[in-house]
Amino acid sequence: MRKKRKYPVLPNGYGTIRFLGKNRRNCYAVHPPAEEVNEKGQYMRPKAICYVDDWYVGFAVLNAYHAGTYTPGDEIKFKQVRPLGDHAVDDFCRRLLADHTAQAFVKAEEKGKTFAEVYELFYDWKYGSNAKKKLSDQSKRATQAAFKNCAALHNKVFEDLRHRDLQTCIDGCKLKSASIELMVSLIKQMYKYAVLYEICDRDYSGSLSAPAQDDEHGVPFSDDELSVLWKNQGDPVVEFILIMCYSGYRITAYKTLEVNTDEWYFRGGIKTAAGKDRIVPTHSAIQGLVKRRISRYGCLLKESTQAFRKSMYEALSKLRIEMHTPHDCRHTFSRLCEKYGVNENDRKRMMGHSFGADITNGIYGHRTLDELRSEIEKIKV
Repeated sequence: MRKKRKYPVLPNGYGTIRFLGKNRRNCYAVHPPAEEVNEKGQYMRPKAICYVDDWYVGFAVLNAYHAGTYTPGDEIKFKQVRPLGDHAVDDFCRRLLADHTAQAFVKAEEKGKTFAEVYELFYDWKYGSNAKKKLSDQSKRATQAAFKNCAALHNKVFEDLRHRDLQTCIDGCKLKSASIELMVSLIKQMYKYAVLYEICDRDYSGSLSAPAQDDEHGVPFSDDELSVLWKNQGDPVVEFILIMCYSGYRITAYKTLEVNTDEWYFRGGIKTAAGKDRIVPTHSAIQGLVKRRISRYGCLLKESTQAFRKSMYEALSKLRIEMHTPHDCRHTFSRLCEKYGVNENDRKRMMGHSFGADITNGIYGHRTLDELRSEIEKIKV
């Protein structure tokens, strides 16, 4: 049996020469280096430069491609001048690959560190043994996940990146908004580190932003399901579910929410400019629940959001209520506002939604606490 021919190994970032099958006339596809990534963070194979019938001709095409001299049809010329004999072409390939590796090293030294290299330094600075403070494993995992999702930037020289490169990476990710926000946060932290230690001269992440959208889909609680919850309001888990359904904040906001039990309102919020530091009057139906919860725990949400999700799913299962997520409570608040005729602009204000191009409401629209309270009290229990 004939031994399979082994070809020289191409270095990372050089491209690929892919065998398509022996029954093809041009059985090798020559691909340039992969740069784009899919939604899973995996590199996507780019379109072939050309198709050839000889691996070494394909190698000559790649070499010309890297030199910037390749034009379509050159593969015919390369085939005509291809060295004869396997040993001759092997030596030829090794010399070219050695030159490519040396040139790539020189270029990397001249141009500076890649995004991935800066990340390694930043990660050690933030989480290593000499870090200023010890951070949680959850924080480490979030940082690692954000870096993985920035795969499109990994091999790019950090100091050559500009805002459009960063924003293109963010906009191209088909991920949940929370994951994209972690990417934005990571990039901004890396730039602060890089400027501090003179890896780059300027911070291009200042105006970087995640897509301004509330893209978390959900199914609101029905009136019948709300009725079951109210009948079981003595349960601490159900108690908090009801508070969320009648106030409309995202679950993570309740960790830091200001609760005023004298004038009865919530202040706080996360995520968007419109959502932060907004005021929502405490609906009269949940004031007793809020007072009881603060008296019991000293806050609205003492446990982690993950722990509460688990408790919520268990409580709903016991009550034979269809499975809902904490974010469904936010959708429930929106549904109740719509059902009971809460002013649309006030619904946006209380939910922290942007007015977009509506400058009149976005900038000049001001509502007092009493005016908002009269709207939220339209919701009947």
